[in-house]
Amino acid sequence: MTAETAELRIPDLAAPVLTAGQRAAVEAARARPVTFSEDAVLEAARRQTGLSDFGAGDFRARLRVWLVAVDEDAELGPLGRLSLFATCVRYLANRLRLEDLLRRHPEILEAEVHRPIIVAGLPRSGTTHLVNLMAADARLRSLPYWESLEPVPVRGEGPGPDGRDPRYLRCLDAYEQASARLPLLRAMHDMPPEHIHEEIELQELDFATYQLEWVCHVPRWRDYYLGLDMRAHYRYLRRALQALQWLRGPARWVLKSPQHLEQLGPVLDVFPDATIVVTHRDPVSVIRSAITMMAYGARLRRTRVDVRGLAAYWINRVERLLRACVRDRDQVPAAQSLDVTFHEFMADELGTVTRIFALAD
Repeated sequence: MTAETAELRIPDLAAPVLTAGQRAAVEAARARPVTFSEDAVLEAARRQTGLSDFGAGDFRARLRVWLVAVDEDAELGPLGRLSLFATCVRYLANRLRLEDLLRRHPEILEAEVHRPIIVAGLPRSGTTHLVNLMAADARLRSLPYWESLEPVPVRGEGPGPDGRDPRYLRCLDAYEQASARLPLLRAMHDMPPEHIHEEIELQELDFATYQLEWVCHVPRWRDYYLGLDMRAHYRYLRRALQALQWLRGPARWVLKSPQHLEQLGPVLDVFPDATIVVTHRDPVSVIRSAITMMAYGARLRRTRVDVRGLAAYWINRVERLLRACVRDRDQVPAAQSLDVTFHEFMADELGTVTRIFALAD
């Protein structure tokens, strides 16, 4: 947390007292019940896009597990269910648009994803700040939040009269609504449209990430995801990156996701020339920060905020991430990797970026 938010206290973290506006949002969602079925989400995505080709059909097995896992979360409230239904449809609509783009422009897959800089580190360990600093260098391609939510433009939808992308404007509207409903999130992890986001959003189109664990209690999905051979899904990520750099350059990426900590083998298999930056922070600080943020966000999504349950789950999950990193760290060639400790980064931000850029040539 920054100096401005160091004294932030949330007295109702474990027993939320909702505002009138928050209660109204929950009640509005209650009036719009959703069914987590494969047919329902696929048909909603088809209607939204006017497209029908989802590409390789193997994603459907993962989609079914994803849907069952969400439906099993008994304490997911009406707004949480509605939000996750809409999120699932968004992933599928984006998948349809990506497949349509690749079908119309097969030359996209001839593009090279050359020597990306990939940040891997525990959540809340400075990865976001680090990647945003590096992304300020215009020679690098990064993924702003607005683009991560809708990576492929809607066909026939150009910039508005003010020259801004409609996808940006939709993201801005959602950001302002979310900020009004949960104002303290901006102090914890502000995500305006320009914020550089994780490419995990692109992998979500293939339903093969740990991201669902952040927004609901899904042990079924965690176990299923951990059993996947992720090489195929990192290859899917590369296809998405090829499409995005074809739409808008430059072609050298700066990327980041905590998930990469437990997937260093697949990362290197698909991006063998990558520069890998591993960030490090005291796990106790990481877990405390993450739990506070998740518990605060859960007040609208869930019928009960179980802080102790969050702690138990994420202590175990962070240990899994760390053990996987320790297991696979030696696979990364020394000439392509750099370790960054949180306290050193905070003491010398630009010096840290300089060291990374020197390693990445």
